[in-house]
Amino acid sequence: MLKFRSYLTPYRVSVSIALILMLTELAVELALPLLMAKIIDEGILQEDLSLVMKWGGIMVGLSFLAFASGMINSFYAAHVSQSFGFDIRKEIFVKIQSFSFESLAKFPAASLVTRMTNDITQLQNTLFMGLRIMLRAPLLVLGSVVMSFFVNPVLASIFAVVIPLVIVFLIWIMKRGSKLFQIVQAKLDIVNDVLRENLIGMKLIKAYVRRDHEINRFSESTNSLKNATITGLRMIEASMPILLFVMNIAILFILWHGQSQVMNGNAQVGEVVAIVNYGLRTTAALSMFSFIVMFLSRSRASSLRISEVLDTKEKVKIEGSQNGFQFGEIRFEDVSFSYPDVDELVLKNVSFTIAAGETVAVMGGTGSGKSSLFQLIPRLYEVGFGKIYIDQQEITSIDLAVLRNQIGYVPQEAVLFSGTVKENIEWGKSDASMDEIERAAKAAQIEETIEQLPDKYETRIGQKGVNLSGGQKQRLSIARALVRKPKLLLLDDSTSALDVKTEKNLLKALEGYSSTTLVITQKISTAEQVDRILLLDDGELIAEGSHEELRKVSPLYEEIYQSQMEEGANVQRAN
Repeated sequence: MLKFRSYLTPYRVSVSIALILMLTELAVELALPLLMAKIIDEGILQEDLSLVMKWGGIMVGLSFLAFASGMINSFYAAHVSQSFGFDIRKEIFVKIQSFSFESLAKFPAASLVTRMTNDITQLQNTLFMGLRIMLRAPLLVLGSVVMSFFVNPVLASIFAVVIPLVIVFLIWIMKRGSKLFQIVQAKLDIVNDVLRENLIGMKLIKAYVRRDHEINRFSESTNSLKNATITGLRMIEASMPILLFVMNIAILFILWHGQSQVMNGNAQVGEVVAIVNYGLRTTAALSMFSFIVMFLSRSRASSLRISEVLDTKEKVKIEGSQNGFQFGEIRFEDVSFSYPDVDELVLKNVSFTIAAGETVAVMGGTGSGKSSLFQLIPRLYEVGFGKIYIDQQEITSIDLAVLRNQIGYVPQEAVLFSGTVKENIEWGKSDASMDEIERAAKAAQIEETIEQLPDKYETRIGQKGVNLSGGQKQRLSIARALVRKPKLLLLDDSTSALDVKTEKNLLKALEGYSSTTLVITQKISTAEQVDRILLLDDGELIAEGSHEELRKVSPLYEEIYQSQMEEGANVQRAN
């Protein structure tokens, strides 16, 4: 928690008020046994009713003061803890937005969700408890011991022996508990991951009748979480009976020794009652320590997990030239690349030049490095070896935001967001006019579909576009990229669900945009319409040229062509 104390700076006034009110409660609790001793020794034993009424009234007044302090303290503690949680959640969300793909690969999506929700909630709860009772408990123990020495040093010395032993025991419990609750939070990550996969793949689960399998899978993960939680809580809860046993033995010893002190005239009855009262208050405070230790153990585990996200260092150079580029000429110069923590290269010494305004298809088998090549251009990953230039500028010298703002990127999987059709297209350019949105939709061959929707551009799309077909989602994603009027347009196999006619119309419409266009495709029908083709195999660029040129010089391309022609002929015969 100390690592996050800077997040409390804006709320230092509220924190101060909460602490003052908590100390007020504490002072009242520590004063009451002294007043009780005075009432017993000077009032009850001396049969002075007026003194009993006087100090009894003071005790009642102080009790009301403590009650009011506690109520107001709770308000400020809640305000600080909720504001603290809001600030950290926002900070983590901003941090995640700046992550490169390399950093994102370190944290599964389910783990990030857990860290932003459950882990931060643990810190919030600990902060609230800290301002409310967590600091009060150890101060009450310390204050009770100190006040006991003022009352009767001989009897108080029993506390001086017992309390240090109890504190050492609690420190050991907290360290052990922190490790156990780190395991609990990791198990919670797994549960969230299983749940997330189940919800995303619900259609497939139903289609393959895998309901029972998924139920068993979820049951196993939740059972593992349950067992880990039970182990942690069992150890924490076991500490309470031990603490109570030790403290009750100490109180019994005080009563036994106090009796002999009273009989010998070395102590008064009120003093013994006050010491016992302090002992009971110490016991009550220590009984809360098991809950405090649990909160601290869980928050320590959670704070370490949150720190992992906040402390992640990016290797990506973000700042650079604000000028961007004007034309969109791309040049790869001996580029090699491998994914983080993987030794095998997915791209090997790739070199080519694409002229500004040219439309180029990138083809190759599965795992040939096509998508990896695309991801290097907007710097979703950084080049391992070699260099990439756009308009003669090395891409690392261009400001990252400026670079990406001039690129329209459509990934393999069409990703749509909850909201209207208009909002999804507008997502590519927040200040796009309605004319720009309609033009992009028309070029992406989705305008006719939109016009048939109930509310046209204001029709709401379900989560991830569940109420749209695969081809419709692809075309909407393309419209989102086109509304940016990008200098570079990257279509990563994003026309796979389109029929030949629609795809032909799309490529024709793209000519109206002054973009350098790269299209990953497996279709010969697409390759026939582009200016040039880059053919990759096992991470190497093995051939480039037009459709007709590659048929003559590349056996692999000719093989792809013949297989698709034969497949097309078989389909026609079947029909």
